[in-house]
Amino acid sequence: MQFIDLKPQYKALKTEIDERIQRVLEHGQFILGPEVRECEENLKKFIGSKHAITCSNGTIALQMALMAYGIGPGDEVITTAFSFIATAEVLVLVGATPVFVDVNPETYNIDVKQIESAITAKTKAIMPVSLYGQPADMDEINAIAKRRGLIVIEDAAQSFGAPYKNHRSCNLSDIGCTSFFPAKPLGCFGDGGAIFTNDDALAEKLVSIRMHGMGSHRYQHSRVGLNGRLDSLQCSVLSAKLSRYPWELERRNTIAAKYTQAFTELSSYGVRTPTIAADRGSVWAQYTLWVPDRAKFQSKLQEKGVPTAVHYPMTMADQPAYQNVSRAHDIRHARAAAEHVVSLPMYPDMTPDVQSQIIEAVRAVFS
Repeated sequence: MQFIDLKPQYKALKTEIDERIQRVLEHGQFILGPEVRECEENLKKFIGSKHAITCSNGTIALQMALMAYGIGPGDEVITTAFSFIATAEVLVLVGATPVFVDVNPETYNIDVKQIESAITAKTKAIMPVSLYGQPADMDEINAIAKRRGLIVIEDAAQSFGAPYKNHRSCNLSDIGCTSFFPAKPLGCFGDGGAIFTNDDALAEKLVSIRMHGMGSHRYQHSRVGLNGRLDSLQCSVLSAKLSRYPWELERRNTIAAKYTQAFTELSSYGVRTPTIAADRGSVWAQYTLWVPDRAKFQSKLQEKGVPTAVHYPMTMADQPAYQNVSRAHDIRHARAAAEHVVSLPMYPDMTPDVQSQIIEAVRAVFS
C-alpha cells in the first residue's frame, strides 16, 4: 500500500498526456512554449481570476509575490506557526521577519482572533496558509487587512481550487500562490507552481520578476528578478490533469466523508476527525486525524502495512534556523497539533478495498 498512488491517474490520462508531451518534443519550445500560455488560460478559468502566472514551484510563487510588493528588510509579515517551512523560508529570504501566531485548534488554520494583536508599525502583510486543503478564514483576514492597510498573500499550496463561499482558493485575496508538486491535489511531473491575481499591474510585474526582471526587451532589466519559469512539458501535463480535476475533487470528498463516518465513533478514545467550516470546502490534500498517542498509532498501522505521514512534527517557530530571525506569539495550539496530528493515505483513485483496509486498521488500534 502507498501513501499516495499516482499511477492510476497517469493510466487514466495516458493517451492525452503522452500526446501532449510528444507535441512539445516535436516543436522543441521547451521554455515558454505555447503550452505555458494554454496552461495559464486553463488555470485562471478554473480559479476564476483575471491572471494566472505559472512558475517553477510553490516556494518561488510566494517569493515572487513578496518581491512584487517590495516586502523586504525591516518589514514584518504575520503568518501561522503551523505549516511547511517554505512559508517562513521565503520571508527570511527576502529579508522580512516572520511573525508567528497560533492556529485554530479545530481547523489548524491561522486563528484570526490572534492577528490584530500581532500587528505593529512594521507589519506589511498577512500570509494565511490554507492547510490540508481547506481555505483559511479569508473574509475576516481581508477585513483586518483593509482596516490596517495590509496586503494579504494566500499560501494555497495545499488548497488549489477549494471552494470558499462563491469563490475558489487562490482567488480569495490580493494574491494567491499554489504548488503543483506531484503529491499536491493538482500536481505535475516535477516541481511547479502558479500565482493568481486580478491586478493587471501586479501581473505584469510578476511576469517580469519571473524572467530575471526583464523589461522591454531580453537584455534590459527594469527590476531585480529571478529565474522562476515553469517549462512547457510541465504545463502540458498540468493542462491534461486539470481536465480530470473536478472528478478527482469529487472522489477526494467521497473518500474523506467515508473516513470521517468511520472514525467519528473513535472520539471517545480522543481521536478527532477534520473540521470543515460550513461556508467552505476542502480539496483534501491530506486527511489528518488528531490522535492521543501518535507514535503508538503509527506503529500499529505500520504493522498492518498502512503508511502514515506527519504534517508537521515541529512548528516553524521552533525550527532551529528560525529562532533568531522571527517572532512568535503564544502558539500553544500549534505546538499541540505538531505533537498529535497524523495523516492517512488520500488520493482520488483509492479503491474501496484499500480504504476499507485502512479503516479497519485504524479501528483496530483502539479495539
